[in-house]
Amino acid sequence: MKPQYWFRWLSMQGVLRAAVRKQARAGDPLARYLGGAGRPADSFALIDELRSRGRVTRVPLATFTADHELSRIMLRDNRFGKIPPGTAYTNFTAVSNWLIRTIPLPANPIEPPSMLVLDPPQHTKLRRPVTSAFTPRAIARLRERVESVTDELLDAFPGNGSADLVASYAAQVPSAIITDLLGFPQRDRAMFLEWGDRIAPLLDIGVDWRRFRRAFAAQDRMDAYLGAHLDRLRQDPGEDVLSSLVSSGELDDRELKATVGLLMAAGFETTVNLIGNCVVRLLEHPDQLARLRAEPGLWPNAIEESLRLDAPVQITARIALEPLELGEVALRTGTLVVSSLAGANRDPAVFADPHRFDVGRENAKDHLSFGSGIHVCLGASLARMEAVHAIRALFERFPDLRLEGEPKRRDTFTLHGYQRLPVRLGRAAETAVS
Repeated sequence: MKPQYWFRWLSMQGVLRAAVRKQARAGDPLARYLGGAGRPADSFALIDELRSRGRVTRVPLATFTADHELSRIMLRDNRFGKIPPGTAYTNFTAVSNWLIRTIPLPANPIEPPSMLVLDPPQHTKLRRPVTSAFTPRAIARLRERVESVTDELLDAFPGNGSADLVASYAAQVPSAIITDLLGFPQRDRAMFLEWGDRIAPLLDIGVDWRRFRRAFAAQDRMDAYLGAHLDRLRQDPGEDVLSSLVSSGELDDRELKATVGLLMAAGFETTVNLIGNCVVRLLEHPDQLARLRAEPGLWPNAIEESLRLDAPVQITARIALEPLELGEVALRTGTLVVSSLAGANRDPAVFADPHRFDVGRENAKDHLSFGSGIHVCLGASLARMEAVHAIRALFERFPDLRLEGEPKRRDTFTLHGYQRLPVRLGRAAETAVS
């Protein structure tokens, strides 16, 4: 491991990790929510504790809100800016920027030049060239490929056997599609999934050294792979999104690599979690699954309700770029505001009986799981389409599907989903999804 990685971890994650753990031991509910002293079994109890203090509350680590209206305002107001996850919950942005310049890491999704952590005009420069790949028309063209991938995966399941739905299905559907979009060989899917699993913890707060080291070991390998792939595309471009980006010449190599890393994450990390979360909810609520079988037109709404109740991305943060008010609370320039998207999605002022899973909920789509404003998830429409088809096809092919053992949650906080989902498939039915 390169020596500079340890210094970057210590200065941007290690110190932060110690601060969060100290505040958690002191009883700070935000630090406890973030897992500073062992992640709580019921994080919503901590969200409700913070919510009870007001729509916006000040705690030692940051200003916090789980209010739906105020979270949406913060996400859409250009007086709030983005900051890299590794610099969150501190006021040392200038120091962080110096470290990024002087001790660079491989291009990655969580620091500049990733559009995830940039504001306009840099954000606009990076996002504009890829938006055409995720328009409604472009997503509609991908539906046939999604259908063929899901059919192939379902056909490969053992008759009346067992399976881990994350490894063998939930991860495979979106990874196949984003691999196609970016022009990578399908044989490399397993490698991308391994890299993604190792890199995902970087989105958390106060990542420990072991995870940081594993993440950037994977990022190093990915960086070398992408460099060689970009060289090939310059010699022999294809008809994929990445070939178009390379041919346009709008982005340099570091920008291209950061963009590809983010597209890969947006292309399958969110969808893997969405599929797994929704399958578990339906298996735990057979009455809701029965309703979907009786009213198949509700499948898209069921996906929205799963997104609301089990947000694949749990939190986000912004920094005040100028003095302003949020919910009648005055914020100074540089104030960090943390929004619990999971909490906003269960705001009782917006969602009746907010902890209940209801596939027929009329306003389920009002969730903030994909964000809002200029940073709204690029792959949101694709994730929705993939999830609707993949989950419906799964339950129609295997109507007796049931859990076989305890599902294992991912040990990440920001990304919320399952690492392992053991099921008994039951009998297979010949059912086509229209």
